[in-house]
Amino acid sequence: MEVLKAGLVLEGGGMRGIYTTGILDFFMEKGIAFENAYGVSAGACHLASYMSQQPGRALRICLNFLDNEYYCSFKSYIKTGDLFNVELNYDKIPNELDPFDYETAKKWPGHAYAVVTNVETGRAEYLEMRDFRECMDALRASASLPLVSRLVEYHGKKYLDGGMADSIPLRHSIKDGNKKNIVVLTRPLDYRKKPQSFTNAQMMLAKYPKYPKLRRAMHRRAAVYNKTLDVIERMEEEGKIFVLRPEKLVKIERIEKDPKKLKVLYLQGYHDAAINYEAMRGYLES
Repeated sequence: MEVLKAGLVLEGGGMRGIYTTGILDFFMEKGIAFENAYGVSAGACHLASYMSQQPGRALRICLNFLDNEYYCSFKSYIKTGDLFNVELNYDKIPNELDPFDYETAKKWPGHAYAVVTNVETGRAEYLEMRDFRECMDALRASASLPLVSRLVEYHGKKYLDGGMADSIPLRHSIKDGNKKNIVVLTRPLDYRKKPQSFTNAQMMLAKYPKYPKLRRAMHRRAAVYNKTLDVIERMEEEGKIFVLRPEKLVKIERIEKDPKKLKVLYLQGYHDAAINYEAMRGYLES
């Protein structure tokens, strides 16, 4: 496997992340890995299947379990406190129903990180993923959406979705010393996030009264996200980073149940990676 001296930054976005799986499947076909990779929420989950070198696995999971009443449902949330059922998604699927290749992931030739939000500090942390028999909770924490997930305890700290504090960890990748960066976004170029609604703020207050810094991170999320997008556009124009994003996004709900829409978005990601591959290699070699 060829290890590219670059950072790979994967945005989250719930089911929109199926776009990312198409890109990563293409990368697997090309036999390339990255020196450092950073995944946020759904991006971290798809990064895991990239590390295990199982093309098609992330897509299969998204499609094959859509109708499972516990894969992602309010029934699961009411019964367990998690919209995405923990037992099914982080135990039965990887260990029985669609086995995860733990040994191959453990041998990943680079470094891979799940971005999480510390609920006490409201700041992002970057947890290294290697042996998923030990770090599965780091992955789960990164993808635990606020309001519809339980807090995840990992190594004595409490975490939630990494997107609350650092939705696109490009700045952290640069800080880690990556002079070249490939950024995978799940929204078109003209997208900007809307400010937190009053209703959402009240729900956050009711759900997390003991964590004011977490609520502040959620309140600032849109402004931080949009500022990051502005930086990405500028750096892309200057040739300092290489960005893969959908030109026109298929209308996908955060929790999408239509397999046809998901498959179209997956194919769009694969296609975008294919047609931009030589340009990406040129950027990395320049």
